[in-house]
Amino acid sequence: MRTALGAAAAVCTVTAVLPGAAVAQAASVADGGGAGVERISVAADGTQADDNSAGASITPDGSRVVFSSSATNLTPDGTTGGDRVYVRDQRTGQTRQTGQLRPLQAPVISGDGAYVAYPVQWVNDVRIRQYQVSTGATASLNCSAYSCNQPSLSGDGGYVAHVVFSPRQPSFGQRIEVQNRSTGADQTVAAFGHTYPSRPSISGDGRYVAYQDGKTEDVFVWDRTVGTASGPIEGPSAKASLVQLSDDGSKVVYLSGSDTYVHDVRSGTARLVPNARGLAIDPTGRYLLYAPQDTTGPSLTLLDLWTDTDETVSDRPATAGAGAVGAGGRDVVFQSTADDLVPGDTNGKSDVFVRHFS
Repeated sequence: MRTALGAAAAVCTVTAVLPGAAVAQAASVADGGGAGVERISVAADGTQADDNSAGASITPDGSRVVFSSSATNLTPDGTTGGDRVYVRDQRTGQTRQTGQLRPLQAPVISGDGAYVAYPVQWVNDVRIRQYQVSTGATASLNCSAYSCNQPSLSGDGGYVAHVVFSPRQPSFGQRIEVQNRSTGADQTVAAFGHTYPSRPSISGDGRYVAYQDGKTEDVFVWDRTVGTASGPIEGPSAKASLVQLSDDGSKVVYLSGSDTYVHDVRSGTARLVPNARGLAIDPTGRYLLYAPQDTTGPSLTLLDLWTDTDETVSDRPATAGAGAVGAGGRDVVFQSTADDLVPGDTNGKSDVFVRHFS
């Protein structure tokens, strides 16, 4: 069921959207691809994970989900001892372990589902390992002999936006770079003399990179074609933290105070979603996944920014991250310890679920 939102109020270049109280209940297991909730942190035969699973992202078409898990029974050759990364193919129902190393951050997946990347400990440094899902082939980003992390993949995995920590900055600091997987060439997007998180987020075509200056709490958008950055997009008087750039490069979601803003890259205007913590945006920039600040309602809600309507993703305690929403808002991946979202959830662990909307 959809809940209509109140009339939007325009103030300067910011449009306010008032999240309504969504009333839809999370369904049980999805039936034949229809609406409902499906648990995907399971083995190919449906056996539930024997330990915690989390940190999931989904491809735009909903065909593949990447997540991390410390379970040992998701694949026949599951690795023991700490988290590993898995890719669930929704078309075949197969779950595959991708790489043998422990992820230091949530894994990310390319838009076509062909590549997965995540940072790992490498001797005394941190390296980003990129894996081809179909073959398991690996590649490590050239980080100029220094640590790199916070990867973001373009639609075909050909470009990787990431952060390099280097003592060659004015003081020990960081660079945001985009590396071309085919040539190994790097393009510097920005450099900071500090190590506050930058959270780069690259568009599907690799043209735009959104990032934050974590020290000044400003958000910027870099256009790789013209080699310039716009911003801070939140204006000079506000403080902001980046959530995600939409796959088409049209929208940037950022947080400021207790509110969420959706910035339109083309017009330079922003849309306010008050009393909401934005978590992710779908590839088209139309659907915003958020957690209401009001803890008496649903834990996760999907807002259609065109029609100002809400849909409940989960009315049980749940969390999600960037990359959690498929194109058109049809699929939303999240994690929860709730044991009543689907039948037979008896492991008492955090599981990964997909909410399907018909």
